[in-house]
Amino acid sequence: MDNFAFGRKSYILLFVGLAVIIAGLTMMSGAGSNEEMFNPDIFSARRIKVAPLVSLAGFVFVMVAIMYRGRKDEDTKDEDRTTSLR
Repeated sequence: MDNFAFGRKSYILLFVGLAVIIAGLTMMSGAGSNEEMFNPDIFSARRIKVAPLVSLAGFVFVMVAIMYRGRKDEDTKDEDRTTSLR
């Protein structure tokens, strides 16, 4: 059970990044326009500028969480565990 792909901090960062992505996608949602009625809210700054930037920041945060290695203290603990298993 100790052989997870990432450490605890990486998983926390990953879930925070996923929450930011979901927040950005939620900010983009809303009622659209149809043939009978035009909705000017589809061109709001929140939907066109802010929400995509929030989503992009979430994707960057997820990439950082995937590449996060942790401190050397954690690495030496992991190495000690793997050498004791051999």
